[in-house]
Amino acid sequence: MISKKWLLAVGCSGLLAFGVAACGDDDDDSGNGGSSDEELSGSIAIDGSSTVAPLSEPAGELFSGEHPDVQVSVGTSGTGGGFEKFCVGETDISDASRQIDEEEEVPVCEENGIEYEELVVANDALTVVVHPDNPVTCMTVDQLNQIFDPKATITSWGDIDGLDADFSEDLEIYSPGADSGTFDYFTDAINGEEGAQRTKDVNIVGENDNQTVTGVAGSTGGIGYFGYSFFQENQDQLKALEIENEDGDCVAPSAEATQDGSYNPLGRQLYIYPSAEALQRPEVIEFVNFYIENSDELTAQAGFIAMTDEQKQESLDATAALAGGGGSGEAAE
Repeated sequence: MISKKWLLAVGCSGLLAFGVAACGDDDDDSGNGGSSDEELSGSIAIDGSSTVAPLSEPAGELFSGEHPDVQVSVGTSGTGGGFEKFCVGETDISDASRQIDEEEEVPVCEENGIEYEELVVANDALTVVVHPDNPVTCMTVDQLNQIFDPKATITSWGDIDGLDADFSEDLEIYSPGADSGTFDYFTDAINGEEGAQRTKDVNIVGENDNQTVTGVAGSTGGIGYFGYSFFQENQDQLKALEIENEDGDCVAPSAEATQDGSYNPLGRQLYIYPSAEALQRPEVIEFVNFYIENSDELTAQAGFIAMTDEQKQESLDATAALAGGGGSGEAAE
């Protein structure tokens, strides 16, 4: 299998063309972040969601191409793992595929004086995938809950109530690990409690979504979930299920359905969280603005769903406010 890292390297070589066009001729003010003819240097430490990394990695490479003295490192310890580092001041920006947890993570940031802003950088359709030979086309939240609920014990597709096809293969379940924001979002949307999911008869893949691809593609009864971009990269091996939304319609994951809200409850937003302290450094504010301003091209290359114009402007405005001392999402309200 071609690795996601390899695909990103190819994508970044293509993105260099738009990076030069977008940023190479700016001799005047670049907007919210200051002057682009300023000599920038330093390092920017990012960690967190493996789902958001395919955006942050090329953004960092392209930015370093424009500013060779700025080094951008991107780790993938998961959304939860990223916040653990961010809230004690070990990183400048945290990648997240869910919002920061108000009960567990916000108090740690507050205790350590870490102010931040929550910035949308893309939209995503969390995608439930099965083997191409699986005849099931649409599932309800209740049917997914029958598989993934903490108390679930079923071992066969034939045990699921109300499927739209006659199918009785043994279930082979794949799931991200507990540090994954995708895991948190899915369990909240499907099981009604963030982090609550069955542990028996489940293959935990951690942050390695390639294992889900391999497992589901190799088992007729396989089922798993991850971000829309990973399905797009592997759609020749997998089938995406439609999900019955709150209006009772079966809706497939897509850019349009995610942006208009009809792909619910598995449509979501992806975030970066820069700290107020980091945004006082010119290389960080320039990078964050670069990230947001070029998000359409970045999301297209990475297979995500672009922000709306309103989302993009809100992220730019929030960055400018925090860089000017506006405070974090909590403190600024």
